[in-house]
Amino acid sequence: MEKAASIDVMVLGAGGGGYPAAFRLAGAGRAVVMVDPFGNLGGDCLAEGCVPSKAVREAALVRTWPAKYPLFGLRGETPEVDWRGVLAHKDRVQSLRYAQHREEIAASTLTLLKGSGRIVDDHTVEVTTEGGDILRYHAQHLIIATGSRPHRLPIPGAELAVTSHDIFRLGADLPFPRRLVAIGGGYIGLETASMLQNLGAEVTVLEATEAILPGVDPALAGYLHRALARRLTLVTGAKVTAIAQGANGGLQVRYESAGEMRDLAADCVLMATGREPVVPEGIAALGLPAGRIGVDDRLRTALAHVYAPGDVNGRSMLFHSAVCQSVIVAEAILSEGQAPARMNFASVPFTVFTEPEVAWVGVTEAQAARQGIAVVTSTYDFRTDSRAQIFDEREGFLTLVFAKRTGSLIGAQVAGLDAAHVIAPLALAVHTGTTASTLSVMAFPHPMVTEGINKAARAVRL
Repeated sequence: MEKAASIDVMVLGAGGGGYPAAFRLAGAGRAVVMVDPFGNLGGDCLAEGCVPSKAVREAALVRTWPAKYPLFGLRGETPEVDWRGVLAHKDRVQSLRYAQHREEIAASTLTLLKGSGRIVDDHTVEVTTEGGDILRYHAQHLIIATGSRPHRLPIPGAELAVTSHDIFRLGADLPFPRRLVAIGGGYIGLETASMLQNLGAEVTVLEATEAILPGVDPALAGYLHRALARRLTLVTGAKVTAIAQGANGGLQVRYESAGEMRDLAADCVLMATGREPVVPEGIAALGLPAGRIGVDDRLRTALAHVYAPGDVNGRSMLFHSAVCQSVIVAEAILSEGQAPARMNFASVPFTVFTEPEVAWVGVTEAQAARQGIAVVTSTYDFRTDSRAQIFDEREGFLTLVFAKRTGSLIGAQVAGLDAAHVIAPLALAVHTGTTASTLSVMAFPHPMVTEGINKAARAVRL
């Protein structure tokens, strides 16, 4: 084999954890090689996650508009669903973004290889390209950004279930699931259940714990449970034990609930039991674990020249978090470890794109108490909000959590209309330590839900 080519940075994975750093480093004159099985940018988010799922979600939401026509003095019928057309819309969005990314790659000096990388030692990576070529690189720095994949329960018949990959991948041809059973009441299961029910599916969600969105603030989880239960069936405390072929070509899901074994018929079973990090072959050569890779707040591993941003470290498995982590890695490399930028995981917002939405950032009042932080909270009820009244979606709320000692915002929870938008300025406020006093005199646009931030802050007495 030929001698390894010397480069500055090897990037394994071209998703959110990989490509922002690659472009930044290449733009700064570093020799960068990036390898990815998709051969393009965006990772699982674009291939089968965030972007295509939200394209389907928006189609589902558009279909619900006629239900609100009487509220606005309008009349009309709910449109029929052309599932192939919905998937074609998703494919168009994905293809558009892939074309955009190809242009970005062509305009850059970085080298992107379609294939897989195997770690040989702490500076050497062997790349096997799609065409079967084997290339070796010796890199000063290694960025492991290989992302994550759907987790499957180790139960009989698990292979009969589909995952988010099967529904949202480019070119997906899964028939429309008239009767869907989603195993898992986390954000992936609930988002998919919500959008497919809006498109006409009969949906049941089976969650093993006693509440949907396990680990999330009970007020948010309870709000969402009540809202979704009006449209679909939510079964908590349900331990799925097997999936089997049904008598008439369908599927049977067997689960235990309240001490009894039960069976549920389905046309399609979605396995939505979380995601697990994917580590590259040869990770043991670095002395790093085969599971989640531990990192510090600069995304450095136990080896100072090896970084692991994004899902692979398991700390914040979200695309926008991976992008932020990737940028911090680039600055750390360019500054030879002296850059002041550090990843603030506490200020990463999390949104569940169901209908209605919920979102949060930072800590809750209960979490702050467990950490010994004295707080003051303030809640804005959407029943008094003008935009919520316009849409007759008045059951939501916005809660702000301020540290009593400093007055700074350290957490926020939003449930209901526009939650995905409202959480963004709150995440910025958490990141910068904005105080209740500052938020109380900020002018937010009217009539929008964001003015609830201002009103909630004005009610705070520290």
